[in-house]
Amino acid sequence: MSRQRFVDRERELAFLEERYASGDAELLIIYGRRRIGKTELLLHFVRDKEHVYFLASQKPYRDNLRELQRMMGDFLGDRLFSRIDFGDIDELLIEFSKRVHGKRVVLIIDEFPYLIERYKPVLSLIQRAWDLELSKSDLMLILCGSSVSSMETEVISYKSPLYGRRTGQWKVSELPFWSLREFFPSYSTEELVKVYGVLGGIPAYLLRFDPEKSFDENVVKRVLSKGAFLYEEAEILLKEEVREPANYFAILQAVASGRSRFGEIVNATGLEKSLVSKYLNVLEKLGMVEREVPVTASRKEALKRGRYSITDNYLSFWFRYVLPNRSYLEAGMGEEVWERSRENFKEYMGGVFERLLRKPEVFTKLTGFGFTRIGRWWRKGEEIDLVALNERERKVLFVEVKWKELKGREARGILKDLERKAGLVGLEEWEKHYGLVAKSVEGKEELKEEGYLAWDLGDFNRSS
Repeated sequence: MSRQRFVDRERELAFLEERYASGDAELLIIYGRRRIGKTELLLHFVRDKEHVYFLASQKPYRDNLRELQRMMGDFLGDRLFSRIDFGDIDELLIEFSKRVHGKRVVLIIDEFPYLIERYKPVLSLIQRAWDLELSKSDLMLILCGSSVSSMETEVISYKSPLYGRRTGQWKVSELPFWSLREFFPSYSTEELVKVYGVLGGIPAYLLRFDPEKSFDENVVKRVLSKGAFLYEEAEILLKEEVREPANYFAILQAVASGRSRFGEIVNATGLEKSLVSKYLNVLEKLGMVEREVPVTASRKEALKRGRYSITDNYLSFWFRYVLPNRSYLEAGMGEEVWERSRENFKEYMGGVFERLLRKPEVFTKLTGFGFTRIGRWWRKGEEIDLVALNERERKVLFVEVKWKELKGREARGILKDLERKAGLVGLEEWEKHYGLVAKSVEGKEELKEEGYLAWDLGDFNRSS
């Protein structure tokens, strides 16, 4: 996952190693969006273990089955195994399990949704193999897939034939922000945050940027240039996951352009409310969009006051800077588009920086403040970027987040206004703290002496 070595994934590897060490039969479901690093994770896990790794393809089901059978024969060192006429995958799995009896073997079927697409009964057949033989064996069977919707609805849902059979599952997510230093050791923290704003924590995307080139050069050459991998990746990703990509495109473009409320999205797309609601639900399940409510909102308030945002930074950047400029980019004007977008990009990065700070692992490392809930707050035109609530101790930390260099006077003005807005939140009996995060804050120590908290990118270096 890195140019030199495997990056992060300690928790995922610990989970897999624990299941491997159980000694029991295991049926694990590993899934996550395209390019997230699932295959690299699994291959790293089995590098010192006896295993068969099979990558399913969009070929006919029987062709996939024959290929799996051949790979099993190679593993067994039995050339005749591939000539046996198995009726279906259940018979193949049962026979393989018997042949490796007494040995701990990991069998990985990657891109499993391709098998389901080609032959729906495959789920029931694997259930049959598990019930008859595999559950009593030493086999560790891992079913892996990139189609999040297929894995969640077909494989791990209550209606799936495998429901109740799986012994564990793990949805692989992005690498944490702190891992980006492994990919770009010479980049400044500001540059790392900007890279995160364009690519998120997707390993395959991070590897497309050249750490020897500047951030701006990478954006132009790797994202804003026709033919580049990241130039059309957003379209490919959506077409893999959804059936009506044009409607999803319309919704994502509306959200990327600042339409955050449901009614605004309906008006911008021209789609019926019921369709917009359905599509937004799908995008939420895919982890591409989130609906956020004020962190202190009651259930009743939450129904009315939600705002939508794109949580996938690559998609957010693509819909804001690639899709609207397609005509210019097709003509090879990537540098001109990026030059024209610089001021707008600063505004865009303000939202990225806020979302980054709301990630619990980042916020905790940076501030050391323990909390039970974290999020934004807004009401009647007033807004606070980040509110961290410690409900057990009745403590609250209010924070403003600014993607800019702040002079001492400006920082004090922001903090004073934050105190005013905090008074509107209604936590009268709580112990209140006020903080500020920016690219740089002049006179941080003086602010702390005045009872405020302040952090900047220099503190990110000490936290990583």
